[in-house]
Amino acid sequence: MAGALMDFERIVLADAELLLYRDFVAADEQQRLLQRLLDEVSWRQDLIRLFGRDCRIPRLQQFQGDPGLGYRYSGLRLEATPWHPLIASLRQRIAAIEPTAFNCVLLNLYRDGDDSMGWHSDDEPELGLNPVIASLSLGAARDFVLRHRQNPEQPRVSLRLEPGSLLLMRGPTQHHWQHALPRRRRVQEPRANLTFRRILDE
Repeated sequence: MAGALMDFERIVLADAELLLYRDFVAADEQQRLLQRLLDEVSWRQDLIRLFGRDCRIPRLQQFQGDPGLGYRYSGLRLEATPWHPLIASLRQRIAAIEPTAFNCVLLNLYRDGDDSMGWHSDDEPELGLNPVIASLSLGAARDFVLRHRQNPEQPRVSLRLEPGSLLLMRGPTQHHWQHALPRRRRVQEPRANLTFRRILDE
């Protein structure tokens, strides 16, 4: 179970603050959590606007949060559905190590290695200055890659996010770095990623 004294690894990057808790959720528990999410969440595949045309995102998703919250990206607005009790309990566990009062979570389901996430930063205006993002991984291990937005000479970084790991992105990270989850054709198993965030007054 998560606690204030959990071990973490500090990922040293210029213009960023990243903390990685590799064993936030134990191996046997994370598999049970993943199965419940697969069975109980109403996953959807939305359309986003890219280069002037509508495209289906290469993954499934759902947005949960406090009543009345909405989240916008790539021309899409998601309205918050109520917190699933399981996800609400995970939010409480994260609160033991991160004081940010998260009021929503974006869930992404990568059905296999063909599903992916393109380059982006979580820097929408409603997240405010220096947003904190808590990213919990369940299921298949995947590569999480980062690149500096302003300095092309800064080397790209690849983190292998194992099942049960929690990555905290703090400070100026979203202003200076983009991240992505590239395709990995050899991966056959699903991965669920829960990104907890705090939306300010819209």
